[in-house]
Amino acid sequence: MRAEQITDPIAYHGEGPVWSEWWGGLRWLDMLAGDILTLTETGIERRHVDSIVACVRPRRGGGAVIGIERGFALEDLDGTLHRLPELWSSSDIRMNEGGCDPDGRFYCGSMAYDQSPGAASLYRLDPDGSTSTVLSGVTVSNGLEWSPDGSLAYYDDTPTGAVAVFDYARETGLTNRRELASLPDDGHPDGLTVDADGCVWVAAVNQGAVLRFRPDGTLDGRVEVPGVTKVTACAFGGERLDRLFITTSREGLPDDEEPTAGALFAVDPGVTGLPVREFAG
Repeated sequence: MRAEQITDPIAYHGEGPVWSEWWGGLRWLDMLAGDILTLTETGIERRHVDSIVACVRPRRGGGAVIGIERGFALEDLDGTLHRLPELWSSSDIRMNEGGCDPDGRFYCGSMAYDQSPGAASLYRLDPDGSTSTVLSGVTVSNGLEWSPDGSLAYYDDTPTGAVAVFDYARETGLTNRRELASLPDDGHPDGLTVDADGCVWVAAVNQGAVLRFRPDGTLDGRVEVPGVTKVTACAFGGERLDRLFITTSREGLPDDEEPTAGALFAVDPGVTGLPVREFAG
């Protein structure tokens, strides 16, 4: 399959697409600019949130929960933003990517700006506002999503070159970590999503593609993203959740290379996704 470009290259480091009827369709991030982008019928809206905006998910009552540089923020239905207390004070670490579990808790993982090995963690924000550290000793905490029945969670620590899978239950959280699949050709996973059949779609950063893995880890499909190597994340959207939206980045690229890097791409892959899991707080 081959994706099509649907916007101009408007993001420096596009990331984190998510579809929600609460905000009328697709949002994604210009992460390092701290901006949330919204695709509308008339164009693209851009809203500045923080120095870094790492992940956004809808709240069950409207608004959004957001991963920002050093923690979390809550957006009310009217757009009012409430920053929660910072989780750390170091300027060397930032939030990077996350998602919501089947019980309505929001996770966001971090990374060191210089990608120091083991310097990052995965954090959880509960609906009551309490926070906890779920994983530590990771390097670039990236894509996180659950299986259709909620019993499994898929997770990327990008430098490992592999997608991990955990067992999940509300009481015990993420347990029994093991490898689902290594990316071919020494690839590295970035953002990911899961379709209604339980297959995992993974952005292969620096390879210009999104890969589909079956629940048993078998590679089952590939979406080429033309003209761009830095493919960062993907999510299903559209009224029937039958369109895969793909974000791209031009971080670190010379100005005269890959002119479409930073654009939003999409493909109709012949399968449907799952409704976005919402934050219960």
